[in-house]
Amino acid sequence: MLSLRKGRYRARFAENAADIEAAQRLRTRAFHGEGAEQLDADHFDEICKHVLVEDQRNGALVCCFRFLPLSRGSDIARSYSAQYYELSALEAFEGPMVEMGRFCIDPEVRDPDILRVAWGAMTAYVDAEGVEMLFGCSSFHGTDAEAYADAFAMLKERHLAPKRWLPKVKAPKVFRFAQKLRRKPDAKQAMLRMPPLLRTYLLMGGWVSDHAVVDSHMNTLHVFTGLEINAIPPARKRLLRATAG
Repeated sequence: MLSLRKGRYRARFAENAADIEAAQRLRTRAFHGEGAEQLDADHFDEICKHVLVEDQRNGALVCCFRFLPLSRGSDIARSYSAQYYELSALEAFEGPMVEMGRFCIDPEVRDPDILRVAWGAMTAYVDAEGVEMLFGCSSFHGTDAEAYADAFAMLKERHLAPKRWLPKVKAPKVFRFAQKLRRKPDAKQAMLRMPPLLRTYLLMGGWVSDHAVVDSHMNTLHVFTGLEINAIPPARKRLLRATAG
């Protein structure tokens, strides 16, 4: 069982249908806005483990995400990401993997400790289960690629996946930033426009696909993101484990 408490916040696994519905309601607000009629739910909710980050003062849910454990790369076709990316290269990955998805923080709460606790919970799970790769879709809000030109240029310059793992195009509408962009990134603007979750992945040595999927349903641009646990710098691992302890 996952149980992590740091400062005001605690992280735990969802224990029942009510917990999962609470996560779905937070996702609905975060991804689709207040007043959205349709609950953010899909069939992956039934096969995933859901992590809730709550404010210990009042029990309010402030963050959630879900894990899909896979025993090895040959199972990757079962993942959510496989709907959007051709992932046959990763079928050769031999170790345990976890897809992390539907990560969101309450839009009305601004506290960097929430992300720290979330990563602490992920680290505790990865260590306990011997996970060797984390992966998922990292999303930019909206579908205007030009608004994120510096961020995509930085991804192209510094963070593309190794060729042996590089996802291929599968989705009908994509932005091939590695092919199209010729600009030198403004590092400050790039980091300002980079989603916080993706920024953290990159700081740990994560990598991305060479294209972004244009997801009109979710109103996002997203890139496939991978993180090989053995590639995380030792100093960063120590920080993560201190948070998870």
